[in-house]
Amino acid sequence: MANLGGTYDPNQIEPNTGPPPPLPSDWYNVIITDSEMKENKARNGAYLEITLKVMDGPYAGRQVWDRLNLQNPNPTAVEIAQKTLSAICHATGYIQQLNDSAVLHGLPMMAKVQETPPREGYSAGNDVKGYDKPGARQSQNGAGVKLEPQYGDS
Repeated sequence: MANLGGTYDPNQIEPNTGPPPPLPSDWYNVIITDSEMKENKARNGAYLEITLKVMDGPYAGRQVWDRLNLQNPNPTAVEIAQKTLSAICHATGYIQQLNDSAVLHGLPMMAKVQETPPREGYSAGNDVKGYDKPGARQSQNGAGVKLEPQYGDS
């Protein structure tokens, strides 16, 4: 038995029902709110993990994450990560050399988010598949205007 240090009323708090369902596949207006270099699982490289926050529409406030393998023994993984970082820079308009991803925080852009099915014991989720300038894409959530494919579209 544990004394809660007071009276707890569950009628005053929304219950935690687990993580929300994944975002539907679409283009979203986003900003980077956080970024961090993290060691990879094999301990032979590192990736830049970025947190993206949806800024408008019915999913405003929701977050998705992207990981860029900037340091990896696989040169193809590094090339993909560098191209993705370039797409982010072009989408945000930050077209200069950078050594700290924090300069990209808060700059508006669009991200193509794809819903992924459950796999290998993991729940359904989201992957980020591309980046573009703000307003450059049409989306079901009411953001953007349809233009020709650009940075990182797949």
